[in-house]
Amino acid sequence: MKKLIYALLLLAMLFSLAVPAYAADPNIDGGGGGMGQGTGQNSWTPGRDGVRITVVRDSDNTPVSTPIDFSNGSNSDMAVHFGKVSKISYRNSTGLTPHTSKYACYQPSQAMPRIVSSNGSSNIAAIRSYFCREGTIRDIANATGLGYDTLINGKYKILLEPIAYFKYNSVMFAMTATEAALYNKQVGNGLRSKMVSLSHKNLPLSMFLETPDLGFPAWSGSTTKAQSDETIITYLGMGVIRFSEPDPEPPKESKVTYRTDTEVITVVTLTTGSQKTPDNPAYARFFINGKTYSHTDIYIPEDGSQLAWVKWRTPKEPGLITITVTSNCSLSSSEIVAEIVDLDKNPPPDPQANDRNDGFRIPSAPNKPNTTTLTWGEWDCWWHEHWVWHSGDDDEDGYWEDEGWFEYAWLSYSASLTANLSTKPDEKVPTASGKTMKSGYGLNASVSAQVRFSAPSSHITGVQNVVAYFPEFNYSTYWRLLKRLNTGYSSTFEFQKNKYSTYGQPCHFSPVWFPDGRYTTYTECLDSWTPAGMLQINLTDDLTIRGTVFDDWHIRAVK
Repeated sequence: MKKLIYALLLLAMLFSLAVPAYAADPNIDGGGGGMGQGTGQNSWTPGRDGVRITVVRDSDNTPVSTPIDFSNGSNSDMAVHFGKVSKISYRNSTGLTPHTSKYACYQPSQAMPRIVSSNGSSNIAAIRSYFCREGTIRDIANATGLGYDTLINGKYKILLEPIAYFKYNSVMFAMTATEAALYNKQVGNGLRSKMVSLSHKNLPLSMFLETPDLGFPAWSGSTTKAQSDETIITYLGMGVIRFSEPDPEPPKESKVTYRTDTEVITVVTLTTGSQKTPDNPAYARFFINGKTYSHTDIYIPEDGSQLAWVKWRTPKEPGLITITVTSNCSLSSSEIVAEIVDLDKNPPPDPQANDRNDGFRIPSAPNKPNTTTLTWGEWDCWWHEHWVWHSGDDDEDGYWEDEGWFEYAWLSYSASLTANLSTKPDEKVPTASGKTMKSGYGLNASVSAQVRFSAPSSHITGVQNVVAYFPEFNYSTYWRLLKRLNTGYSSTFEFQKNKYSTYGQPCHFSPVWFPDGRYTTYTECLDSWTPAGMLQINLTDDLTIRGTVFDDWHIRAVK
């Protein structure tokens, strides 16, 4: 017997356990709760359950066998089922199709333990033992048509999905947890309203992952409460058996910072060991703040990689958001924690005529690096026809066959950012001359920014935020978020209205104690996003301070 190096069973919350070399290595836990009382038209008998089994290629998470259903009974009384479709196929947009043909399942040589709980108690120990035994794996090999040695050679995984056989509206159904959630959406929540303890709690919670696998995220939520359709479709009702070392787990968190109410682009890198083509494209799904965003139809050559991204708008309130990412490829990160910050919360205080800062020295403006150009790309893919003539023989005519192949080309994109900052004394300053004014008066700022790009507009955002910093606060303590005057890839900004201004004009007041010399405003133009990151340009502009507002008061007093 070929040695099983490792076989990881990710049926529920994966739990590592050392076992002999010939046995599977179980990683499993489970949940559920009480069932409540059924009715004659809507009921389930405990023990009427099973498992759908699909063999999946380890290199690219592609199913290589037709799914089969294991169950202890024949379940010949099923009136409706949905065929033999795996959770992976549903994720890849296969539709839910009811069948009324005779339902068929495979009865293993040794009876399975109870899979779906009826009272909240877990049967995990028995499930671990069953699915890690050699006899069960040989049954799976025989039922799927793969040889036992082939199945355990380290190139394949086994996807497991719990099944329940139950009566709904007086009709007998066979459903996996995923099918129950999809069907409930079709019938307007009718299934959940009558069978919630089974369809949305005990069935989906009987198997789920602790570690991401097959492009599905791990589950760390409640194991005793009914779940939503989307949660079940995304997280629940699945387990995995492995016959090789576990894939390195992608980083759980990748900290990023976004601004409130801003359009951003969130990115991961996809890597695959097999071709992703128009017939079998890659995808990435981002679950963000209760919504699902998808990047689909991604083509990648064998052993290649590509960025996958989505554009979305951040909330209007600050906080933390956990972004979960799934894919049919390997991911650079499966979970991203985004900090949402509000830049409009720390404007300068009200300047007073008696403010003093006798030890002040004019600081140098910051000299932070700019990111004014970024490049990225994506693969294009098409079929290259190559027709070959096959000669016939005495019994068959010859024929042409297309023995072509997929070809790839890299499409390169770029984006660049230019911007300009202009400051001037406020129009209310009576003694200003050009770019010279006295301390204690207000100044205005105007920023114009333009993004030029060679990519589709879905890859890009314009500059959305500009923040100004000032020398009297050492360019750090307080700042002003400028007001955006227009949207798009060419945008302009100015100071917001100053609540301390007598006339309510958009300005910033220089302090009365600011010494004669250069007054430099420093701004950061932010949030022009691309798949390659954020374009940012930092700008400065100078005014000259000569004298103070008190000089003008003195002149007016003398006059």
